Amino acid sequence: MKKLLNTLYITRQESYLHKERETIVIKNGHEKLGQFPALSLGGILCFGRVSVSPFLMGYCAENGIGIAFYTEYGRFLARVQGRQTGNVLLRRTQYRWADDTARSADVAKLMIAAKISNSRSVLQREIRNHGEKPCLKMAVNALASSLRRVRVSGSLDEIRGVEGDAASNYFSVFNELIRGSGFAFGGRVRRPPTDPVNALLSFVYSLITQECVSALLGVGLDPYVGFLHRDRPGRPSLALDFLEEFRSSWADRFVLTVINRRQLQTNDFVVESSGAVRLRDDARKKVLTLYQERKKVELIHPYLQEQVPVGLLPHCQALLLARHMRGDTEHYTPYTMK
Repeated sequence: MKKLLNTLYITRQESYLHKERETIVIKNGHEKLGQFPALSLGGILCFGRVSVSPFLMGYCAENGIGIAFYTEYGRFLARVQGRQTGNVLLRRTQYRWADDTARSADVAKLMIAAKISNSRSVLQREIRNHGEKPCLKMAVNALASSLRRVRVSGSLDEIRGVEGDAASNYFSVFNELIRGSGFAFGGRVRRPPTDPVNALLSFVYSLITQECVSALLGVGLDPYVGFLHRDRPGRPSLALDFLEEFRSSWADRFVLTVINRRQLQTNDFVVESSGAVRLRDDARKKVLTLYQERKKVELIHPYLQEQVPVGLLPHCQALLLARHMRGDTEHYTPYTMK
């Protein structure tokens, strides 16, 4: 298992990071914001107008500290990493599987089945906790049908079609799960998000995608060569494949908790002249703090039957996929929530 390392989030605009001996220093103009021992960090995430010195980039690359850059909206821009590690034979197997549509479909089918199952579990939990509604019951039944369909799907296009139908049914009732005052969800809008709920979903999806990138790199897999998401320059396709397992089980439940507990208000968001909605700087810090707390929550992994922090789930799944690709296990076992 990989130790759950601390992640440093930089949200103050015009911040500058540089190396000072074995520490990382954050400044804003002449003001020193903080200084952290480099060895205590596993990753640095920079949001908006944040600069990093070339020497610090090189140091982080050599010492396995990932640096990722995002827009203020939380959209991933770039990642700085050092030399590729891991078994080259494992990556060669990954590339062969990615070129084999049948192999790709076998893995993608399992990941999407887990996504649909987790989405259904989120709705079923809402019914158990707050009573049955006809629209929720219909969506649960539709997702059960999608789950049966995806299990017999034979091609990637067929799997994508089932996944699209399932996502449409799931998000059609997502607003029924929201009880925070002033928040409303009319459907999934990605680029750019046009309401607070979509802005928060996109932001958290971006964070978990980077968790998946780090986990895949840690076991020697290439996060940019996927099975369901096909190759596109700059897109971490395999990490996005992994994200499907965690969208509803981790990201959506986290977003619902933050909204329903009224830990955010509608005035924590700002509407740009273009119509795009984003988190204010202080609200983004609040979300990141809550997100880090959520990562520390422990649960029993359904396959490994070990107690692990939520933040280690991508690492567990990356390990399971690597074992399957090496031939140690007959099937890849995706993550499904209880």
